[in-house]
Amino acid sequence: MIDGIDRVLLSEEHLSETVSRLGKKISLEYKDKNLLMISVLKGSVVFMSDLMRKISIPCTIDFMEVSSYTGTESSGEVRILKDLDIPIMGYDVLVVEDILDSGKTLSYILEMLKSRNPKSIKLCALLDKPEARRSNICADYVGEKILNEFVVGYGLDCNEKYRNLPFVGVLSSKVGSSPN
Repeated sequence: MIDGIDRVLLSEEHLSETVSRLGKKISLEYKDKNLLMISVLKGSVVFMSDLMRKISIPCTIDFMEVSSYTGTESSGEVRILKDLDIPIMGYDVLVVEDILDSGKTLSYILEMLKSRNPKSIKLCALLDKPEARRSNICADYVGEKILNEFVVGYGLDCNEKYRNLPFVGVLSSKVGSSPN
């Protein structure tokens, strides 16, 4: 086992199957639409890269970076570090996120994006932690529901480490104990 990881929660193979399932569903539901996928950096970049390759219809991509965490603790304040490069008016927007936990950051992002007049807006989250929810938000596409544990890997980090792991693992309490 890798130092700092208690156990593998979702294997590389499981993640591949999950992403394929989501890609097929999104491809069907966005057929004949003007799909714009927005990756919320940095955590969703691995998921977004794999997901867009499983989508069989034309799509446009863009990136947005926000911050509300310092290490394992939420600051409670959402800051935009990098905004979108293209206007989203008229697009069918799919926000792609690594994890939906408290929902505060994603609620902020979705409300801000709605004000920019997209044709539609939906949320795709690889991981969903319903127990951690503090906002009234649900993902339209969910890869897996998980318990309220701090997870890393497949883009998810703790102090910028572990993003490169090919699986999702539960972080050891010796490294960090607050939920993502």
